[in-house]
Amino acid sequence: MDTEFTFNSRRSPVVCLHGCVATSQPLASTVGLDILKRGGNAADAAVAIAAALAVTEPCSTGLGGDAFCLFYSADTGEIQGINGSGRTACAQTLDFMESRGYSTESPPSVFDALNVTVPGAAACWCDTKELFGSQKLSLQEILSGAVELAELGFPVAEVTAHHWADNVAALRDAGKKLGDDLLIDGHAPKSGEVFKNPALARTLKELGEHGKPGFYQGRVAKAIVDVISKDGGVMTLDDLRSHNSEVTTPISTEYKSTRLWELPPNSQGLVALLLLNILENFPQLRATGHNSSDYIHVFVEAVRLAQTDGLCYLGDPAHTSIPLETLLDKSYSSQRAQLIIMDRAMEQTKPGPITASDTVYFCIIDSHGNACSFVNSTYMGFGTGLVPDGCGFSLQNRGANFSLHRGHINCIAGGKRSYHTIIPALLTDSVTKSQKPQQLLAALGVMGGFMQPQGHVQVLLNMMEFGMNPQQALDAPRVFVQYDQKSGQWFVNLEEGIEQEVAEELRRRGHKVNWPVTGHQRSQFGRGQIITVGDWWNPSATQASRLPRVLWAGSDPRADGCALGY
Repeated sequence: MDTEFTFNSRRSPVVCLHGCVATSQPLASTVGLDILKRGGNAADAAVAIAAALAVTEPCSTGLGGDAFCLFYSADTGEIQGINGSGRTACAQTLDFMESRGYSTESPPSVFDALNVTVPGAAACWCDTKELFGSQKLSLQEILSGAVELAELGFPVAEVTAHHWADNVAALRDAGKKLGDDLLIDGHAPKSGEVFKNPALARTLKELGEHGKPGFYQGRVAKAIVDVISKDGGVMTLDDLRSHNSEVTTPISTEYKSTRLWELPPNSQGLVALLLLNILENFPQLRATGHNSSDYIHVFVEAVRLAQTDGLCYLGDPAHTSIPLETLLDKSYSSQRAQLIIMDRAMEQTKPGPITASDTVYFCIIDSHGNACSFVNSTYMGFGTGLVPDGCGFSLQNRGANFSLHRGHINCIAGGKRSYHTIIPALLTDSVTKSQKPQQLLAALGVMGGFMQPQGHVQVLLNMMEFGMNPQQALDAPRVFVQYDQKSGQWFVNLEEGIEQEVAEELRRRGHKVNWPVTGHQRSQFGRGQIITVGDWWNPSATQASRLPRVLWAGSDPRADGCALGY
């Protein structure tokens, strides 16, 4: 494989009328579109796609991880969310971790079994189908496309093959061995090689037939507990049996007559909203030019402020009080914005005063106008790399995001959910419910650990400020602002396509810049999908050009996927 793989897609946006899916894998897109054509709605298709991606991209997602869902109802204009993140084992308290010799300075390896939290994806799939689905298709029917891919096999796509091999190597370097269910003769499959996963097919069949008990009780649950126990973890059958998703009310902020919707904590969707609120205080950004030095400087400083607040105030709301109303107040972001100086980088960032990783993202809009924005993840590639016997999936390492600092809002505790990076998003107009139902403008998301809120805002501004269509918005070079805990420094990673003069000017202002980021290293900038209703992002569009209702879609060239419509 060419290590300097080029990601410029030169794709046109997909345009269609009756329904659209956008995913990181063409076979998964086909599975989702088939569900729509069989009478399923956006939620049904989301579950089918999540399962198909669990088969085709197990190095990013699967039943051993977590999932989050946002659903827009075309009938009511209401948006609801499902938090499908799992909790720690009840026995895994800070005292327990300290008794094992772990501390803030010496945490367990990211691949340690103690970083396995209860996998929430299976419950989230079931709840998405039950709460938001059409009820025209059974769970077995919805999962049938994924079962077929797992049983008959599929050719592994190019970008997926690269990350599959990289993540297998990372596990081996850490002294871990990935289970044979996810390898071919002990090796990661190559691009174009046909991969089968009969063990996962069996697990999916049991989930389809029995629902949540088919995963959180019985054979699969016992296999999960057994592999964790053998590797030193403390999760029990009771921890699995007691798991449940949480139906949530999304949080949002207004930006120039639109409203961006995200899931509330423990999801980092809050960071995306804080970032957008700070940037609203810089109306001159459009005039500075896309990816200019001024544009990127302000963006980078705003990310530093928003992420610092997120890391300070974001945790499991069941265990702590989170001052959402204060954080999302426009006056708070205005105060934070005043800390940004145009000619130099901030020396340090501190949380504002308060008085009160690998992942898949995909989205669907169906023929009725319902939308589902969905993200599923095992966190760092294959997560811990632990594969329950005969189950066909690896277990996540989401617990690596906990703090071991006593008193920290995100400090580990028994039965607690960690700071969670995965975030789906929806965009509507900003009318209030007293006037009329809010109108859907887009389902969008960019996966990739702490890149996700940065990606959401960058592709959104590409459309809103610079008139890019969804595909152009995803194609455009991105910025990734990264905090290095060991050095305590912030780094600005600039993707190939951003001018050298911009990188040099940012360095002059005091930023630590990595430029240019090329080849497969560009995966750090995330992999996004966008479907819009109409071409509202087009400055020359008229109301007449938006009728009949046309769906516009883009799929990120940094992945293997595509958007499909009918």
